[in-house]
Amino acid sequence: MEEIVFPNQIRIQRKMHGVSMQDLADKLSISLSAISKIEKGYRRLNQEQLLLVAEILDCSLQDLYVNEQNSQHEVVIAWKKEQERRQEINKSSGLKVLGAALRYIRNDKSLTLIEVAERADMTLSVYHRIEMGQREVSDKEYKNIAKALDMEVDNLKAEIKKLDEAGALEEIITHNDTKYKVNNMTRMIAEQSSYIDIEALKVPVYGLSGTDGAIIIDRTNSSKEATKPANLFEKRDVYGVSLCTRRLGSILSNRAVMFVAPSEVASVGDIALYYKSEQEAFVVSVREDETGQLYGLMWNPEERIYFNNDDFNRIHKVVDIAL
Repeated sequence: MEEIVFPNQIRIQRKMHGVSMQDLADKLSISLSAISKIEKGYRRLNQEQLLLVAEILDCSLQDLYVNEQNSQHEVVIAWKKEQERRQEINKSSGLKVLGAALRYIRNDKSLTLIEVAERADMTLSVYHRIEMGQREVSDKEYKNIAKALDMEVDNLKAEIKKLDEAGALEEIITHNDTKYKVNNMTRMIAEQSSYIDIEALKVPVYGLSGTDGAIIIDRTNSSKEATKPANLFEKRDVYGVSLCTRRLGSILSNRAVMFVAPSEVASVGDIALYYKSEQEAFVVSVREDETGQLYGLMWNPEERIYFNNDDFNRIHKVVDIAL
């Protein structure tokens, strides 16, 4: 069973524009089964694919998201019910025990979330959800996590069982449950309350057009402010960047704002800002070549920027885009 990661209206937009599932699958170079899972919200869709879907369906990114304002009521209700159903599955499938045990072992080994996520070839947000007991884990992911913790798979399973039987995980599980409920309540308040301090949710927006498609970012001089999307309310390091480069073509309006989180780890397939210098940044898609070397791909024209080990602090992940 796969994690629900992207509530979307791709199926609705696809039918509105007369595009078949097979046509969409062919243009994305993925299987028909994968398209079906994406439309149902069961399979991950990375930002580069999302931009391509919007281009293929000739719609905006906002048209692809499910929300209270622009989605059909039955779509929103179905999505909420599916979320609740998956939470019940989580409770009965031992995911909370697994997550709590991984956190216990990670802390015991003095490892950070970022370190384990990177070693396990996962994004930070995905691994964090696993430790919170809110995401299922495939066999391959389990093996990667064991390797990241410098353990054999059988030894990791035995250690989890031992910790559970000794009652060592109860406090962590209680903490995770409490945190999950608080986070959910925060999201509900953010979405439904008319008394939110909007000013506290605003972030500065930077960006002036530079040469060769660069975006000049002067942190001492913001051009405007933008309100963070609901999914970013809790992220404190987010800042906005005006999309003032034409290297992305005409997919996005130059009025669009990219929300960027420096603390998020950008993985293959993510869109990111690569800082060539302190103030000169380029919008790139994080890729991996046949040798395993990571690079950033720029468009119009296509150009590669290969990353060095010292470059990762220069790569800031784009976590949302507002049109």
